[in-house]
Amino acid sequence: MFNLPRLLLHSVAMAGNTGAPLLLRLVAASVSVAEKAGTIVRNVFDSGELGVVEKDGKNDLQTQADRSAQECIVQSLSRQFPKVTIIGEEEPTDETVDESHLVTGLSEEVLKAVCPQDLQSVKDEDVVVWVDPLDGTKEYTQGFLDHVTVLIGVAVKGKAVAGVINQPYYNYKAGPGATLGRTMWGIVGLGAFGVERLVPPADKWIVTTTRSHSNKLVTDSIEAMQPDEVLRVGGAGHKVLLVIEGKAHAYVFATPGCKKWDTCAPEAILHALGGRLTDIHGNALQYHKDVKHPNTGGVLATYSDHDWYLSRMPESVKEAVKP
Repeated sequence: MFNLPRLLLHSVAMAGNTGAPLLLRLVAASVSVAEKAGTIVRNVFDSGELGVVEKDGKNDLQTQADRSAQECIVQSLSRQFPKVTIIGEEEPTDETVDESHLVTGLSEEVLKAVCPQDLQSVKDEDVVVWVDPLDGTKEYTQGFLDHVTVLIGVAVKGKAVAGVINQPYYNYKAGPGATLGRTMWGIVGLGAFGVERLVPPADKWIVTTTRSHSNKLVTDSIEAMQPDEVLRVGGAGHKVLLVIEGKAHAYVFATPGCKKWDTCAPEAILHALGGRLTDIHGNALQYHKDVKHPNTGGVLATYSDHDWYLSRMPESVKEAVKP
């Protein structure tokens, strides 16, 4: 599925490549797991039994797809990497694990990559995996399927270093017979695969922001950027992909609504491609296992000119949105 440059390849000495560094094995497992989770998301939608419940209001929903996809991801990874900390968006349930949701395979394409030198000796206790099993749940329930992503982010000593994103409905508007869904992954210092970095339009300024969680702070920060166009869409993963693929110049979200599981995977992939994701003050986000889950300082993601966007952020917004 992924075309890696020759310089990033090496031979796999044993089936499964059990001698590969922990980080590489974890990303390889996450790619396989994310693809299975994407299938679960599609299957639940096709069944028509979404099982929607409200968690903290009408803009914070959970579906059977959220629950089943998280079970798939967390249980599959925890069985393969029992000493690694895994934090998922959804609360654990007492339901019996559906064995058909479990994945044991590793992506051979990931295992062929050369792990960056600084990540080759990562230990289990240094790693936290942040999981959003279905980013863009509200949009999922409303049929805006291209907004939906499955996010698995890997942090080492508090820093987002690797990410896997599955888009279950990528290409779904192409008609019958089209290949549905895609999975992309990236490691900082190695690059990103399954997605192509594209340059946004030079003749107009485009910003993307929230579709469902806007407020005056968000509005004031967007207006300060003076964009020609604003794309209001769901899902943090989706919005960062808009930046990566040149459909937007920046993702601006000047409010505390976003969580660590929303940003870890997209940040790692964006960073692997040379972009930046910080809070609206320019501070790096922290992903230690004991960190508070909300990104209280908001989110700013860009591929270029990051400091310019920071300089345009109104002081009144910065004062209101504290890290």
